Amino acid sequence: MKVLRTPDECFAKLPDYPFAPHYHEVGAGLRLHYVDAGPRDGKPVLMLHGEPSWSFLYRFMIPPVAAAGLRVLAPDLIGFGKSDKPAARSDYSFSWQVAWLREWIEALDLQDITLVCQDWGSLIGLRLAAESPERFARILLSNGGLPTGETKMSLVWRVWEKFARLSPWFPIGRILQSGIKRTLSPAEVAAYDAPFPEERYKAAARIYPSLVPVRYDDPEAAKSRKAWDVYREWQKPFITCFSDGDPITRGGDQRFIREVPGTQGQTHPTLHGGHFIQEDDPLRFAELVIAACNRRP
Repeated sequence: MKVLRTPDECFAKLPDYPFAPHYHEVGAGLRLHYVDAGPRDGKPVLMLHGEPSWSFLYRFMIPPVAAAGLRVLAPDLIGFGKSDKPAARSDYSFSWQVAWLREWIEALDLQDITLVCQDWGSLIGLRLAAESPERFARILLSNGGLPTGETKMSLVWRVWEKFARLSPWFPIGRILQSGIKRTLSPAEVAAYDAPFPEERYKAAARIYPSLVPVRYDDPEAAKSRKAWDVYREWQKPFITCFSDGDPITRGGDQRFIREVPGTQGQTHPTLHGGHFIQEDDPLRFAELVIAACNRRP
């Protein structure tokens, strides 16, 4: 496996991202980067980004959650951010991302985890929590889901998947902007581009839309259906906080509210913004995380 590592100088001028880097080796020698902010003895809050973003997405949420006495851990998925990037699209799979993060979680021996997830972070995070439910205390899900190959994907998503796979032009920062209501600054757009200084670094960003299990006979769909069996018995707090301006995941919260017992008795607020809600309504999202962690069972 050929592995690329984005040069450190690419990350030299990131706005609002003062976090010290932390690294852990997973899989066959892949270096995973993560933010680790707040007291080490605080309850862990695992913030999982999606595609094609990285932990920079959570830069406005990490400080207030850490200041509330919680330990915030925001990893960069392998292939993204400051983490290593296998160079071939065939080097990536849904299950491998889950396995790489599980290895990291177990190495840090994280317990009583609050999962905060969106986009591909939801697919991966929800599988992680279903496979190791004893490590997770609660879940906050925004603009994401856990596809099982039983529901037809939207036209917006199908266009996106084809574009990611085939377009010769794939500007990461501008793609992020298309899913955000507010206007990013040039420095913010550049920060989203930073992990991908050349096209050859974009294998993960290119392939992950195609790895969403949209067919019933996809082996990953079967694994996700097994995860849904866990969630139909899930009694721990499960909060949906979708946005009011995301055409990709609109209405996706309703299945969770219908089928996951842990959603009952919870408030499921609507956040204001686009697909990448961490950019449009970060402080409200952070407030929900803090409140959920402080709420008595």
